[in-house]
Amino acid sequence: MPLDRFVLILVAVMAAAGLTVWLGVMLSAAAEVPALLVLLLPVLGAGAYIAIRVIRDRVTSEEDAHYDRIER
Repeated sequence: MPLDRFVLILVAVMAAAGLTVWLGVMLSAAAEVPALLVLLLPVLGAGAYIAIRVIRDRVTSEEDAHYDRIER
């Protein structure tokens, strides 16, 4: 595995772990202070919207479908 790909995977995993911890802290704080939930909803909504768009684009993309048919 090339070093640049390894570093990219490592950075992505570390960022996902950090985001998970941050989101957990914010959700637990929102349980104590309900006003924080109102501030957290746009962030969660934007994240869900981006995830749905990426998945929908991957599933319906004709350009990526070409690579799915290639035998390995």
